[in-house]
Amino acid sequence: MTVETLRRSPLAEQATRFASLSPALRVAEEPFLTQLTVRVRDDAAIARLGAALGVALPVTPCTFTRGPGAVEICWLGPDEYLVLGTRPELEDVVRSALGDAPGAVADVSGQRTLVTLSGPRVRDVLAHGCSVDLHPNVAVTGTCVQTLLARTGIVLLVRDAARDEFAVLVRSSFAAYFGAWLIDAAIEYVPFSGDQE
Repeated sequence: MTVETLRRSPLAEQATRFASLSPALRVAEEPFLTQLTVRVRDDAAIARLGAALGVALPVTPCTFTRGPGAVEICWLGPDEYLVLGTRPELEDVVRSALGDAPGAVADVSGQRTLVTLSGPRVRDVLAHGCSVDLHPNVAVTGTCVQTLLARTGIVLLVRDAARDEFAVLVRSSFAAYFGAWLIDAAIEYVPFSGDQE
């Protein structure tokens, strides 16, 4: 038996229940992403890193950038970034780009799972447990915040404000609780088939 056959995503058992929430809320887990915490302040290293990843690192607080190959780079602090992607060699690319510059790279791939949320009731559901203003005029595409959702620490990305598309990074150890909360918060909208008032 290989490691791949033993690997199971934190929310695999809730997929059927998530499907029952559609079309009001569409929920999909994107498990097993490569996730790297990168600490760097050196401007030249930041430029090299952006060139290697095909997208500049975000310079505005509480934002993220997207590049080719499903790479997303989240601004988490003045010198802290979270790099997300599907490429297994992502860590090598980042380490090579940083070179000898002061900084650090840590693989935190097992720490969180990513859940995509979309649909006409997504903001209503998120408002049940999150104090961040998610109005599309405020939480524009490219917004990235660390906050609490249902008393669980998350990283929230607004992937497309016009299409009501969000991504939530939740710690794997809290994923089952988060999934159950999400189902409970969304269930009142299911009979409406997503019609907003």
